[in-house]
Amino acid sequence: MVGVAALFGNSCGPIPDYRTLVEVDLHPPQFLGAVAVDPRTVLLRFDEKVIERPATTTIVPETAISSVAADGELLTVCLGSDQAIGTEYAVEVSVEDECRNSTTVLTKFYGFNPDLPRVLINEFITQGSTTHPDLVELWVAERGNTAGMCLYEGVQQNWDDRLILPPIAVEPGDYLLVHFKPQGLPEEVDETERTDISGGLDSSLNAFDLWVRQGGGLSGNNGVLSLYSCPGGRILDAVVYSNRTSESDTNYAGFGSADVYARVCALEAAGAWTFTGEHIAPEDAVNPDPSTATRSIARDSRSGDTDGRSDWHITPTSGSTFGELNGDAVYVP
Repeated sequence: MVGVAALFGNSCGPIPDYRTLVEVDLHPPQFLGAVAVDPRTVLLRFDEKVIERPATTTIVPETAISSVAADGELLTVCLGSDQAIGTEYAVEVSVEDECRNSTTVLTKFYGFNPDLPRVLINEFITQGSTTHPDLVELWVAERGNTAGMCLYEGVQQNWDDRLILPPIAVEPGDYLLVHFKPQGLPEEVDETERTDISGGLDSSLNAFDLWVRQGGGLSGNNGVLSLYSCPGGRILDAVVYSNRTSESDTNYAGFGSADVYARVCALEAAGAWTFTGEHIAPEDAVNPDPSTATRSIARDSRSGDTDGRSDWHITPTSGSTFGELNGDAVYVP
């Protein structure tokens, strides 16, 4: 048996002080996100001051890089040519912090879109049926191109399904229908130029039909829908819906799950939903209970937008208007 003295040495001198070693930063920088901010600039954000490791940055599809510069927690990658609008890029870069802890990041960003339209979530069904599956309508208020815009079931930090919109040149009054529970049929074609080529349940001749491939549908009674300029970009619109109350549970402010609560908190932090108390509560959400597969949750015919529950109503039975002007009639039990 090895003696205790052998394990710790035979010296009776002072024990070394290892506390300074424990205080040294041993954690590499944590990557927080990447976004294109103009046609030739991509920003990568970290949780601490970083230094780029030279000649480690690459982009696919192959794109010339004119410079890479670190400034505090931001790493700025300048490109030699304009990005393709809405195109998915992969960027790989290695950085280190002041204590030489290093990390390598491989992430995606989407080509900068200088012509974003103003678009609202305008009507939706969360309690779909086999003949009228879950569906979200987007309404175009100002012209532009939808390339790279992203609709989430959830928010960009926490989501179940999402659709990154393809390039579509849109005009005021146009509609886009995002089908969250497709059947996987060949006729479920994404429409980018014409509105009359897609088939499938609830496709419309008056709207651009888009399909969430392998989409499982929306949460029926408790959830968040949000629209962003691109993955990692700024929020453009959102809606919170819930049939719960502040008394439903104590762990998640009444919202019933950690995910829904995290999504609501993200909207609150972004100033994307109005509320009456100290924080967003289920009572501030749109109550989906009266809705069905044919009684949609919709804005009024003016598509007013105050970022709150007062913008929304339940349409009468068979009163949904996907691909058409919203109606103002309200369901009365």
